[in-house]
Amino acid sequence: MASFWSYWVIVLTVVTIVGITWILFANRKREVQPQEKTTGHVYDGIEEFDNPLPAWWFYMFVITIVWGIGYLIIYPGMGNFPGVIGWTQLGQYEQNVAAADEKYRDMRDRYLALPVEEIAMDPAVRKMGMRMFANNCAQCHGADAKGAYGFPNLTDDDWIYGGDAATIQATVINGRQAAMPAWGDIIGDKGVKDVTQYLLRLNGRDANAAQADAGETVFKTYCVACHGPDATGNPMMGAPNLTNGVWLYGGSEEQIAQTVRAGRNGAMPAFKDTLSEDKIHILTAYVYGLNKQ
Repeated sequence: MASFWSYWVIVLTVVTIVGITWILFANRKREVQPQEKTTGHVYDGIEEFDNPLPAWWFYMFVITIVWGIGYLIIYPGMGNFPGVIGWTQLGQYEQNVAAADEKYRDMRDRYLALPVEEIAMDPAVRKMGMRMFANNCAQCHGADAKGAYGFPNLTDDDWIYGGDAATIQATVINGRQAAMPAWGDIIGDKGVKDVTQYLLRLNGRDANAAQADAGETVFKTYCVACHGPDATGNPMMGAPNLTNGVWLYGGSEEQIAQTVRAGRNGAMPAFKDTLSEDKIHILTAYVYGLNKQ
């Protein structure tokens, strides 16, 4: 916080506390008035006498003010003043995380020593993995892990980079960077339309026969290097299968054409600097077991 705003907060806080204290004690000095003297306020026929606060109520206010001043001395609340104990939300969070890590370390180390395939269906692993997934992965893949536009479904058998435990773990650790080049400027608008028709035909959908035939030639000239001669993909290159009806960016004719024309460059972040080895192991087991329940 800038110095000006820090002083601004301090001044406002002090003025408020002093003002409230003055009002409280100023009214305390007033004498008890005869019962016939009222404030003039009437609520449903009930009149309010013009008397100071009862003693117990007054002292409750005093205790509250003293407690508030003590709080502002011990904890942060007065601008940039950190409080005498130096407490922060981040520090408290890190302390709680460290305590939880220490508490569950032995259990996670025990799972770390076992293969992913062996622990994937363990109820305790699934429970921990589900929470890790919710905190780190659900934002993109969804709470049910079924993905969304541009984010793959992790519950089916279609894996762009491979669905074995080692590959999934490598993806979590290092992330992935897609590299589908844009072909619009190379094959032209006609080439884009022809390839689109060819891909529709590969998936058993209605397609223009002449355009599909021309598209096959274009595909085998430019696309075969990554997706293979039968268009079933290549996990080593991150090239998806184009024959199974699973489309990461949509499978309509317009969406397929847009992918061919403009390319795609989706990114999966790396978690090697965010999650510890044992947590990555458990998260991998959770993802590995998603389509095996």
